[in-house]
Amino acid sequence: MHPDQWHLGDDFDEFHLRAGGFLRSRPVLHNTPLTTLEKWRNQPGAYAPGTVLFGRLEEEGEVRAVFYRPPGNRLTLTPLAPERADALAGRLLALGHSLAGVTADRDTAAAFAGAWARRSGAAPAVRVRMQLYRLGTLTPPDPHPEGRGRPVGREDHEHLMRWCREFAADVGEQVVIDAATWAGTRFAEKRYTFWETPNGTPVSMAGANPMVAGMVRLDPVYTPARLRGHGYGAAVTAEVSRAARAAGATEVVLYTNAANPTSNALYRRLGFEQVADWAVYDFG
Repeated sequence: MHPDQWHLGDDFDEFHLRAGGFLRSRPVLHNTPLTTLEKWRNQPGAYAPGTVLFGRLEEEGEVRAVFYRPPGNRLTLTPLAPERADALAGRLLALGHSLAGVTADRDTAAAFAGAWARRSGAAPAVRVRMQLYRLGTLTPPDPHPEGRGRPVGREDHEHLMRWCREFAADVGEQVVIDAATWAGTRFAEKRYTFWETPNGTPVSMAGANPMVAGMVRLDPVYTPARLRGHGYGAAVTAEVSRAARAAGATEVVLYTNAANPTSNALYRRLGFEQVADWAVYDFG
């Protein structure tokens, strides 16, 4: 592969114009770049011009793969054959770029991490393995817990931030979540639903990213540890999935931790089907 097939730059508008159709052509597999670009386009302050490196692989005028590297230096990459992952690693290193890690489907992430290690001497380590699911036929939980889902309002903001902090701690994210930082976190652009008991006590929550290309990604889904085991997480997930479908979503997707068989089994019971394995590598 000739390296000039990769077009690199920091022009967001050009990247979105040239790569947007490719990303929308496979909204399930491309859900992360789609939702990220949508956030950068529409949420004030979420994107600073010139701070992100974008790349697209073109053949005969058609985009075949893309990546982006935001200021945190972690590469997000769409599926690539191993030889192309190797060539991309070589191109980035030759241009003097550094990387903290890579996020991609399992095979692409492994191929790129291996190529980066061979060429740079870094020692990649898997941070987390994930599974990507898409919703087939929604099946409400059985038994179904008492209560109802309700949208999270402005009056719930302190409660919402506290649960997002707890969720981030559970999954090992290093992030500050408070009133001053909220707008800049990955949690800010979502719409949230609480599941509450008949007496009005919130017991679980689920977030939904804005719809793009007919796809909605659920994230995060969280139930405090002391309240788990009662079906609240399943109920709020089903409620948010139903609402997404009612709003016109043709695809509802979510990621799970591959090491958590309980949550994976829960989502399968609700009608979610595994699409792909995913991996996040740190380069040390």
